[in-house]
Amino acid sequence: MGTRDEAWVAGSPCWVDLVVDDTAEAKNFYGGLFGWDCQDQPSQAGGYLMCLLQGRPTAGIGPKPEGVGMPAVWSTYLATDDADETAAKIKAGGGSLMMEPFDVLDAGRMAFGFDPAGAAFGIWQARAHSGSQIVNEAGALTWNECMSRDYAGAKDFYASVFGYEYDEMGDGENFNYSLIKVSGGGVGGLGQLGAETPEEVPAHWMTYFGTVDTDSTVERAESLGAKVQMAARDSEYGRLAVLAGPQGEVFSVIEVGSSGDAVSGESTRGG
Repeated sequence: MGTRDEAWVAGSPCWVDLVVDDTAEAKNFYGGLFGWDCQDQPSQAGGYLMCLLQGRPTAGIGPKPEGVGMPAVWSTYLATDDADETAAKIKAGGGSLMMEPFDVLDAGRMAFGFDPAGAAFGIWQARAHSGSQIVNEAGALTWNECMSRDYAGAKDFYASVFGYEYDEMGDGENFNYSLIKVSGGGVGGLGQLGAETPEEVPAHWMTYFGTVDTDSTVERAESLGAKVQMAARDSEYGRLAVLAGPQGEVFSVIEVGSSGDAVSGESTRGG
């Protein structure tokens, strides 16, 4: 099991949360699927739920902002030591901000924006809330990857904002994918959306949660109202599947070993 109490290294995916129309429905779904204990936060938090696994925060669920038309979606947050400085780098690198930096009670300071190809992500400067405190475990955040239609441009953008380095894992032709490295350690992935990807699928950050049995998790998810977007299949990093929750939010599950590591040992997140 991977646990962490301190803030994540800048540039690391450090938190994920879900925005939906019905937080109670989402609470029941993810509680049934992953065993999360989703707890109400103070009234100032606007209905946000903190989702705990084994007593540690692993994700959040919140209501959609009023008056903003958007689908239900899982969002990845990247750690920063200075949200204002990182926000300026996002804009200088060709990205844009949907939310300028602001304080979230005493939990931290955040902003939310888009990379030049349109992939949405948040940035998080930790204070009282350090981010995910349990990872690489069944039911916990396990992996985050940015999938883009502009592979080279995305690499340049995130390198300019977060100082990312990359280990190429693809063949440079039919499969373009890199391991994202921060301070020499792998923290996530960045890949190119294939030509077969439907045009309506935007550039995005994908969230992966761990499971000890992908097939049984898919079956349980379907019984709780989810739909399969990509059937379970084997990969060199573990058996994985892509699901859409009852409110349409898309996420992935991937097998982790008994030690809490992904099957290959390469696809676990660090930082």
